[in-house]
Amino acid sequence: MDTAVKYDIEVIKEEARLLVNKGLVHRQQPIYALCKYIPDRDWVCFELELEKNEFLLRDRVIDLLGCENWEDD
Repeated sequence: MDTAVKYDIEVIKEEARLLVNKGLVHRQQPIYALCKYIPDRDWVCFELELEKNEFLLRDRVIDLLGCENWEDD
């Protein structure tokens, strides 16, 4: 039975955003840094979805985040 989670690019972007907001991943790190937070069994699906959407593992996390909303301090 296949128990791997199916990753959609929007889910990946949201996961990246959450990890950045928690301070676990920095915007300038390569996307590959996210692999520490994705279960091994799911990484292949995660990587395939990135590839399908023309992201490389060496691209920066900020590339996934796109436009960010900034709040005034």
